[in-house]
Amino acid sequence: MLLPFTEAGRGRPVVLLHARPTDRTMWGAHLPLLAEAGVRAIALDLPGHGDALVSDRREVAPWVDVLDTLDHLGADRFVLAGNSLGALVALQATVTAPERVEGLVLVGYRPHDQPPSPRLQAAWDGERAALAAGDLDAAVAVGVQAWTSAGATDEVRAHAARMLRRQLTSQLTHGEPPLAADPLGKDAAALRRLAVPTLVGVGEHDMPDFFEGGEGLARDLGAGETVVIPGAGHLAPLEEPAAFCALLLDFVGLLA
Repeated sequence: MLLPFTEAGRGRPVVLLHARPTDRTMWGAHLPLLAEAGVRAIALDLPGHGDALVSDRREVAPWVDVLDTLDHLGADRFVLAGNSLGALVALQATVTAPERVEGLVLVGYRPHDQPPSPRLQAAWDGERAALAAGDLDAAVAVGVQAWTSAGATDEVRAHAARMLRRQLTSQLTHGEPPLAADPLGKDAAALRRLAVPTLVGVGEHDMPDFFEGGEGLARDLGAGETVVIPGAGHLAPLEEPAAFCALLLDFVGLLA
């Protein structure tokens, strides 16, 4: 499917992929900053999120949809920047079409087979229990507390709550679409064979799961030290857009 998108600017395409509880509006503050810096910033909604509704329970392959949408937009080669789910989809797209990816910026990554910490498990359990009780407000509150830092502004928390409410409402209405076979799961060494410049980051106040996942990913990709984004939680780009854009632009500036 062609994914809904918002774009700004001209230059090297930089594709922004959102986290699970959010949608492409999480990049609203980033688009003008990146456009002003001379890149073409493209924010996409992943299947089942935002405007990318999947109401027929068909199997989805988000990484293929990203590549097809970028074909449609005339972006042959690009940098992929992803947060959480977006980081996973960026990796899946890269192992599918490595010749198209000029660089990766991945924040808040955790492999699915990594056992959850008590903090992460409590967040999952709290959301499920609230939804099972039909209390959408409580589920949203659990998510906002889990995915943003204690120091997040009221504006950030309200934005996160709007996105999470929309995503959970869609999930309750349409269910979660089944996923195609994960291209990362077909070959355990696929990541280690990638030769794509990569920056791996994590929010300072994120859960230990994402520090551990980021460090392992950085080792697999030969990406050096994981960059810690000060003052941020799991949704680090949403909480600290200027810091994230500076990090992203510094990385893009080093690419050939």
